[in-house]
Amino acid sequence: MPATLTVLLARAQKLRIARVFARYSEKNGPILAGGLSLTALYSVFAALYVGFSVLGLLIESDPALKATVVSALSTSVPGLIDSGNGGAIKLDDLFASRVLNWSSIVALIVLVGTALAWFASARSAVRAVFDLPADKTFFLLLKLKDLGFVIAFAIVTTLSAVLSVLSTSALNFLLGLVGIGGKSFFAELVGRIIGLVIVLAIDTAVLAALFRVLSDIRIPPARLIPGSLIGGVALGVLKALGATIVGGAGRNPLLASFAVILGLLVWFGLVCQVILISATWIAVDMADHGQDASTLARRSGVVPPPRRLRQRRRPVSGGR
Repeated sequence: MPATLTVLLARAQKLRIARVFARYSEKNGPILAGGLSLTALYSVFAALYVGFSVLGLLIESDPALKATVVSALSTSVPGLIDSGNGGAIKLDDLFASRVLNWSSIVALIVLVGTALAWFASARSAVRAVFDLPADKTFFLLLKLKDLGFVIAFAIVTTLSAVLSVLSTSALNFLLGLVGIGGKSFFAELVGRIIGLVIVLAIDTAVLAALFRVLSDIRIPPARLIPGSLIGGVALGVLKALGATIVGGAGRNPLLASFAVILGLLVWFGLVCQVILISATWIAVDMADHGQDASTLARRSGVVPPPRRLRQRRRPVSGGR
């Protein structure tokens, strides 16, 4: 029996999922994810303040867009918005901050600073799981690259909310043509499925871009897309179980006074772990296919081993 158990354990350790978690633990993934979660929490509060200061009036004037934005925020970050069932920020307070003033400027500075800090930490963590050394690119160029990614992420987030509204309106219009009401069970089921597909596609695309930018290596699409898709599915499961995960922190009476913040920390910690585990999956998948990350480096300060040049042999001149 012990021999059989030893064989089973040896086989289990050869499975890719086991090797992924072994590598993730070896690279101190849980500790890196914990640091990322703290920075993410700071960034989200600053982003909400700045975002609703700029777009609060536009969002509130459109009931459909308002409902979509609130639903997207509640799903993406459970426990963040208090729409009547508890949360860190009351919904009315968000729409009350519509004017850009000195506090909005301070929040904008905090947002940019924390977002750039998150990307810097995430770059170190992702490169660690790929067994790559620190990025040697000039400091200011890295910050400009990260700033561009922050802006792109904000645009993608805004477009996803708009796309959700447009897809719902288009679906209701098409169902109306065939005589199916927008409030029917079939319409709600189809709308839910379409919404999940859109969210999965966006999450997968964002993760793929994140791994490509932070690692700064040419990850083959056959390795990048499946790993990012796995991360997108895992994020979708977390969002589906978000209320349960975040609400679990408040069940302990000793933690009730700061249960919301603790729940958000747990949530962001899980999200950051999913991101790093997905990156580790891609790294292990590349290794399984004989693809060394260091030889795929582009401008990351990693110099591939030089090719050996054959010495030219001088022709032997005839004797005189």
